[in-house]
Parts: sequence; C-alpha cells; structure tokens
Amino acid sequence: MTAPLFSGRARRSVAALGAVSAGLLLLSACDKPTPLATVTVGTSSVSAEAACHDGKELTAEKVQECFTDLKGAKTVEYGRGDTLRLGVEPDVVEKGKKWQAVLDGQPITEPSSNTYRSFPGADVFSTGGQGEAPASKKLNIVQVGEDGKPLAVWAFSLKLKN
Repeated sequence: MTAPLFSGRARRSVAALGAVSAGLLLLSACDKPTPLATVTVGTSSVSAEAACHDGKELTAEKVQECFTDLKGAKTVEYGRGDTLRLGVEPDVVEKGKKWQAVLDGQPITEPSSNTYRSFPGADVFSTGGQGEAPASKKLNIVQVGEDGKPLAVWAFSLKLKN
C-alpha cells in the first residue's frame, strides 16, 4: 500500500482555500451598491439605490431621462397635509457633495449637505387652483458635486391618497 501524497487535513485546507479564493473572485466582479435615499410619509418608508449613477458627472440628457423614466421608481402614498421626510446616506454628502429634491422636474430645495430634510404639512399636490390634482408625482433626489453638476439621481413616486 502506498502512502497518500497529502493527508486528509491538507486536502481539506487546500479545498477551503480554493473556495475562499473563488468567493473573493466573484465578489470582486460585483458592482459596489450605490448609497440609499429614503422617502418617508407618516409610517411608510421606501428606500432605493440610485436609478442613474455611473461614477462620474451625468449629462443633462441623462438627467432628463432619469427624471422621466418611472420604471423601477419606488412608490409611497402621500395625503394632503402629511409630513414628507427625505433622507440620504452619509456617503451622498461626503467630500463636499450635496443633494437636492426635485418634484416633477422642478427643484423644491436648495442643494444641502445635511442627510435629512423634513417638510411638515407640505402639500406637494397643490395645483394653485389650476384644476384637479394629478394622481401621482415624480420625486427625484439629485446628488451634485462641489461644482453643482449632477452625479446621481434617485427616483420615487408619490401617489395621492384619496
């Protein structure tokens, strides 16, 4: 009978090392997830990763495309007089970056370096007497660099409660 070249313990160690190496290889191929933005109305919250983000400045055309593309936008119900709360992870505002809220393509806040904003009693569905309120509104959170250029866009939909 011949002696085995490797002991059982050595074979298991080599197999474990191979499994760990393969796992690390797979993980390195994955994209790092973008930071989350969160919209809260009352007790309902939705969070999402950036709908548009490629690690560099977004073109005006790309930003406009992000504003109009509703697929994948998380929805939260909003009743007149509810408090709207918006939050971003600290990564969004690091290194001089800021964010601002955009409702149906129009900025509703100035760029901010805070991670949280609250709008108590805001009526985002107000029409100013110009007809009936729409059933939903598109809410975007836009990350901007120190130069004010857009870097990422998060997409949400506010649905009017009846």
